[in-house]
Amino acid sequence: MEDNEKYLRARRKVQNLKAFYIHLTVFILVNIMLFVINFTSDAGNWWSLYPLAGWGIGLAIHGITVFSSGFGADWEERKIKEYMDKDS
Repeated sequence: MEDNEKYLRARRKVQNLKAFYIHLTVFILVNIMLFVINFTSDAGNWWSLYPLAGWGIGLAIHGITVFSSGFGADWEERKIKEYMDKDS
């Protein structure tokens, strides 16, 4: 049973990592497109920086949740087990 739990945890981590890389790819492609539109239409007004900054913050938060082990699902599981052990 423990091997199955490890597999499911590993699978969830891989899915989260894949979702982050898809998010990163879409972020890059869309922001390149926005930059090109901005440059060709109104090079004096750099409005494309606003979505870049806002979305960049969201992407950074997504990356932190994927790559840090601080407060992810594993942390929750460890804390639950810790409190269950204390309660026994």
